[in-house]
Amino acid sequence: MASPRISNGTNEETNNIISSLNFGTTEALSQIRNLTDVGAMTRYLHECIAYQRGIDLELETLLSSKTDLEKKLNNLSKSAQVLELVKMDSDSMLSNVKTTCNLADQVSSKVRELDLAQSRVSTTLSRIDAIVERGNCVEGVKKALGAEDFENAARFVKTFLEIDSMYKDSGSVEREELLNSKRVLEGIVRKRLGAAVDQRDHSSILRFVKLFLPLGLEEEGLQVYVAYLKKVIAMRSRLEYEHLVEVMEQGGGGSEVNFIGCLTNLFRDIVLAVEENDEILRSLCGEDAIAYAIIELQEECDSRGSLILKKYMEYRRLSRLASDINSYSKNLLSVAVVEGPDPKEIERYLDEILSLTQLGEDYTEFMVSKIRGLSSVDPELGPRATKTFKSGTFSRVVQDIIGFYVILEEFFMVENVRKAIKIDEHVPDSLTTSMVDDVFYVLQKCCRRAISTSNSNSVLAVLSGAMNLLSNEYQEALQQKMMEPSKLFLGGVGVQKTGTEIATALNNMDVSGEYVLKLRHEIEEQCVEVFSAPADREKVKSCLSELGEMNNSFKQVLNGGMEQLVTTVTPRIRPVLDSVGIISYELSEAEYAENEVNDPWVQKLLHAVETNAAWLQPLMTTNNYDSFVHFVIDFIVKRLEVIMMQKRFSQLGGLQLDRDVRALVSHFSSMTQRTVRDKFARLTQMATILNLEKVSELLDFWGENSGPMTWRLTPAEVRRVLGLRVDFKPEAIAALRL
Repeated sequence: MASPRISNGTNEETNNIISSLNFGTTEALSQIRNLTDVGAMTRYLHECIAYQRGIDLELETLLSSKTDLEKKLNNLSKSAQVLELVKMDSDSMLSNVKTTCNLADQVSSKVRELDLAQSRVSTTLSRIDAIVERGNCVEGVKKALGAEDFENAARFVKTFLEIDSMYKDSGSVEREELLNSKRVLEGIVRKRLGAAVDQRDHSSILRFVKLFLPLGLEEEGLQVYVAYLKKVIAMRSRLEYEHLVEVMEQGGGGSEVNFIGCLTNLFRDIVLAVEENDEILRSLCGEDAIAYAIIELQEECDSRGSLILKKYMEYRRLSRLASDINSYSKNLLSVAVVEGPDPKEIERYLDEILSLTQLGEDYTEFMVSKIRGLSSVDPELGPRATKTFKSGTFSRVVQDIIGFYVILEEFFMVENVRKAIKIDEHVPDSLTTSMVDDVFYVLQKCCRRAISTSNSNSVLAVLSGAMNLLSNEYQEALQQKMMEPSKLFLGGVGVQKTGTEIATALNNMDVSGEYVLKLRHEIEEQCVEVFSAPADREKVKSCLSELGEMNNSFKQVLNGGMEQLVTTVTPRIRPVLDSVGIISYELSEAEYAENEVNDPWVQKLLHAVETNAAWLQPLMTTNNYDSFVHFVIDFIVKRLEVIMMQKRFSQLGGLQLDRDVRALVSHFSSMTQRTVRDKFARLTQMATILNLEKVSELLDFWGENSGPMTWRLTPAEVRRVLGLRVDFKPEAIAALRL
């Protein structure tokens, strides 16, 4: 029994060996020799036979490709012969390339030598040409000077100097001769130019100034030419100024003494001098010449322009006039004691000053923009030129004259506002008196004129004066017009006249508030256009904020006057309201139906309102009449709430109250353009509560269930209104959670 187990173990081992045999190797042969099992040997024999057959097939395949391999081998042998030939050819080509390279190097060297020789020849020829040309220049200058052909002489000098800068030859006799000729030419040009300037021969001046450029004296030429332009402008300005003084001494009228024309001509001459001579200036020193000319000519503006403005101030005696105004009233807003200067004459002076300052502003703006438009100017010249305009003598004199302008403008404004207040009268077909339009026309005119000066300080000064006038004298005048409204119904047949006066006074206040806002808006828009500096805009904006406060002040006074007017009307309405107290709202169906046919009190109340209030509508502004109606509504609503809280209601009574309130809302809505529903909101909510079927229905309209409705009644008031229903039990009302 033990042998089979051993045999089985041996068989398993043998199977493992056979399965791992690799025929054709030494290891396989050694393993086969160790086999003892016949079955394994048999299987191995079959596998070996199969392996042998596979080798035979592979051998046959290899033998079948013998012919192809032999052909390829023959081809390779032939290719080897070809490669030998190629190698020989490539060696030959390499030799040729080396030979060609050496030849190219030799040719390139020769070419470089030829190029160098050619360059030297060219330089030599140029040198010879320069020597010849220099000789021609020397001879040409002499001949041109002899013939007074200065343009050609200058060109010869320029050509010689260009040649001389290229080929230095300080010891050349020709150079000394030409430099002598150049000095002679310079002397002639300077002399002839000076004579032309003295004779004001513009064509000759242009001729000789252009010669400074080829002579290398462009800066000197620029200075001479700009000095000539200054001289021409000064001469013209002096003649006009002398004529101006002559007319003044002869006692000429204001129309003959034309300061504006004199200053305009000065500015025009300066601008034309820059514009018309742009080409010649640029030809001398480029854009730097433009900046230099502007700076130099501005000196003439500072000199002559300042003289004109000072003479104007002297002619109009502005200093004395300002002193007279100050003595006339230390405070321009106080009441005058003695008669001051004529405002009409002052206005003429103001227009003249404005024209003069606007001329200066337009001229300065044009010239500064001209400077800023120069792109390649010397970095130091641009700021220097701009500073010349901002801090020059002319600018300082303009500031002086603007100081006088402010004094005159404030005087003109105060006097005309006072005059408008003094001659105030009713204007046919107008809801306001003449004072309102006249005062704001004067203020608007003065503020516009101040803004036109383009000076923020003058604008602030005039604005301050305007606001002082509005808040003091003008507001006092408005309040004086608002007579005691209690006199409204004391005039008998004069009620209409008295009502018109009261309504007009209230209209004056209302329209004045609107005009204040319009004036503020207009000034803001104009200042944005005129003042580019944020600091100036902020100053004006800060000052204008006081106009908004003034509008609020007018509204407060207006509301006070409106309340007084309402107190004169409400006593005539109160009896009708008091009669509501005796009307019962504990209605049966028959009584409810009767009230629908014969209204117990609403129509009487509306008739009383129409009789005592509606007649004022055509006399009032829309805003005032709406405010008046709302004041009347406030009185009626408050009185009705008190009365209704003292009554008892049935459900039909609640319906009756709802109908009454709706009738009031409908009628008053037709009387005013403003909404009135919010005025009757509490009464409407009282009617809603009194219409409920039962107490618990209130919760359908309360709290989260209220929807868009906002309750105006407090929880305590709601309980009180519920208690007005005769059929609601106090226990149910008390149980409500509100």
